[in-house]
Amino acid sequence: MADTKTIYIADDDDNIRQVIRTFLLSDGFSVEDYPTGDLLLARFREKPADLVILDVMMPGSDGFTICTELRRISTVPIIMLTARDSENDFAMGLGLGSDDYITKPFSAMALLMRVRAIFRRIDFESRKHAQPEAQTVRVGSLTLDEDGRHILMAGKPLALTPTEYEVLRYLMLHAGQAVSREELLTEIWGFETAVETRATDDTVRRLRQKLDGSGVSIAAVWGFGFRLEAGA
Repeated sequence: MADTKTIYIADDDDNIRQVIRTFLLSDGFSVEDYPTGDLLLARFREKPADLVILDVMMPGSDGFTICTELRRISTVPIIMLTARDSENDFAMGLGLGSDDYITKPFSAMALLMRVRAIFRRIDFESRKHAQPEAQTVRVGSLTLDEDGRHILMAGKPLALTPTEYEVLRYLMLHAGQAVSREELLTEIWGFETAVETRATDDTVRRLRQKLDGSGVSIAAVWGFGFRLEAGA
């Protein structure tokens, strides 16, 4: 591929790392893999990657801790891996800022499809927003710049993960309207059926923290979803 994407993997299972690495390399990605999240984090501080795949249970710092540390310094897309098919793990991973989640055992092709989907979404949104008709939307002190694919608060760019950007962008495009959790799960996460997850609530919680002092709020619509409001 002309613009080769670099992916870092952290998993203490050598076989899993090798399988994932092989599939990603065969699809044209540049790949570096590590047996611990601490090694990945150290490498990321030296040279950031375009996407990170993190196992939850590893020697040293677990995946949740590494995800938190990555989010302090980057908005890189993160996919979490876990052997436990647990709703709590799913919610915790998304709550800490990961962009996707897959449980073991999984097929390497299924993971590859998730990786492709994230890059395809980023590329699609970038190309779409780069068109002449791309919108500049203002809600209170917030400005959505679809050309630059970023959101400004009082003229300064907000540090948002790809998922946070997509959620806030969607709410800005529907400012003043009630948007359901199901609608967000479908439009942002691509869930086609109802699922029990706090993905939307956890993402909105992080956005509320980042919007503190902006004069713009994300109001809860009880039993339904959320509404972006200016002047709050």
